[in-house]
Amino acid sequence: MKLLPASRHRATQKVVLGDHDGVVTCFGMKKGEAVAVFKTLPGQKIARLELGGVLNTPQEKIFVAAGSEIRGFTKRGKQFLSFETNLTESIKAMYVSGSDLFLSASYIYNHYCDCKDQHYYLSGDRINDVICLPVERLSRVTPVLACQDRVLRVLQGSDVLYEVEVPGPPTALALHGGIGGDSGEDLLFGTSDGKLGIIQVTTAKPIHKWEIRNENKRGGVLCIDSFDIVGDGVKDLLVGRDDGLVEVYSFDHANEPVLRFDQTLSESVTSIQGGCVGKDGYDEIVVSTYSGWVTGLTTEPVHKESGPGEELRINQEMQNKISTLRSELEQLQYKVLQEREKYQQASQSSKAVSTVPSFSINDKFTLNKDDASYSLILEVQTAIDNVLIQSDVPVDLLDVDKNSAVVSFSSCDSESNDNFLLATYRCQANTTRLELKIRSIEGQYGTLQAYVTPRIQPKTCQVRQYLIKPLSLHQRTHCIDHDRPVNTLTLTGQFSFAEVHSWVVFCLPEVPEKPPAGESATFYFQNTFLDTQLESMITDLFIDKFKFKGTNVKTKVPLLLEILDSYDQNALIAFFDAA
Repeated sequence: MKLLPASRHRATQKVVLGDHDGVVTCFGMKKGEAVAVFKTLPGQKIARLELGGVLNTPQEKIFVAAGSEIRGFTKRGKQFLSFETNLTESIKAMYVSGSDLFLSASYIYNHYCDCKDQHYYLSGDRINDVICLPVERLSRVTPVLACQDRVLRVLQGSDVLYEVEVPGPPTALALHGGIGGDSGEDLLFGTSDGKLGIIQVTTAKPIHKWEIRNENKRGGVLCIDSFDIVGDGVKDLLVGRDDGLVEVYSFDHANEPVLRFDQTLSESVTSIQGGCVGKDGYDEIVVSTYSGWVTGLTTEPVHKESGPGEELRINQEMQNKISTLRSELEQLQYKVLQEREKYQQASQSSKAVSTVPSFSINDKFTLNKDDASYSLILEVQTAIDNVLIQSDVPVDLLDVDKNSAVVSFSSCDSESNDNFLLATYRCQANTTRLELKIRSIEGQYGTLQAYVTPRIQPKTCQVRQYLIKPLSLHQRTHCIDHDRPVNTLTLTGQFSFAEVHSWVVFCLPEVPEKPPAGESATFYFQNTFLDTQLESMITDLFIDKFKFKGTNVKTKVPLLLEILDSYDQNALIAFFDAA
């Protein structure tokens, strides 16, 4: 969701958003009512919506990413661009800067200029977001990728200029103040474990300016914006989190962030923007949530000082609003009754065909470093009726303060059917988000399953599976203390680099499924429960044995190596001896 630029200072702005049905909607507010400007036809699920235009002009062109296609619309709703990127994966993140288009799928990054392919990069871990430093201020193109392995990768063309280590998996990137700060190089980042920070991305090296630790155990950061909501002439930092929390940070004289306001919503915040939407002259924070609500938090005073006549007029306005809402509610109830009767008649017909209603689930299964427990968050676009948790490995369910659901446990026969846990959470009315805490036992591995049943008719259920890995309480870290005493286990044999990597993926969390490029890979872990350390180093010793005129064989004759991959080590040694 984005706000289109205003025609004049503090004039009302239009809201434009893309949804899971592939519909782009633009609307404005008039006398408290939403008035549609345009609405497109349904299509593929929209993954990202960004504003763009000619550099140094109002950014009022609308770009949406759906599948592998980019579409562009004017502020009136006329489509002017349809660009098929031919990416093998669906687009997850997008950034637009003038005629430059920066796209990323799960592992692939592409840079297009005037819809022509310029640069390409294959990441070793999943890409969560992409951004580019302001070209109009720096006269250079510097894309930055936020990757799941706790690293920001700064690119130059198709190559990595350098990597920036951040304290958690980065999920959101934004330019500080919307322009990159005073230098144009300041980059805001938010992580999935709730941390925030600013890094200055120079041409030579990164400079860490400040970082906000998540000491209050708030949700992960999903979106960031900059807007002067306080009205002191300095743009504030607006943050939306996956637990429904909206935060406003102001900056003191030392340029350090200070939390000024926060507000909790019942759903995860998917987008956040600062602007003027509801009424001229009053700034707002506009947020969109997972199930499709758009909410405004306004600076307009709720209680105004007024005389007797003015008070009477305000009361009359409030009465009119209440009567309008009641009328809308009655119409909706009537529509629901009509549709229910239609369904009952259709289901009793001899030609009736059974259909299962579809619904989407937003889930997250992450390890918390503070208490060495896993947090399972389930969010549905409609109210949740109940959630059944089943596990074939011993786990403990911990209490969660935010959880209002009633839990009941069923007895399990672990010897005959491998059931170690069977628990049912019955949710209160209008609960769309459920958070659970689970503690596993290291060394025992299996699968945790969540059966989610929403309050829809006919009754239907979806299953989500989560792997409990053998070393489940280990978390990725950037480095370890090599001065501490260690035990070493070395495995050598006739197996490939990819096979060894698959063993590490099976045993440890937060390891990318695809083997990294190159002939070696090192992963560092820290045990969140015992604070012990683990270093996993994979090296393709077999390939390292063969040098050809000082150059690695694998880079010289890749086709030959592909053919000989199926041969054993002795066969390959004999081949090189003969050569």
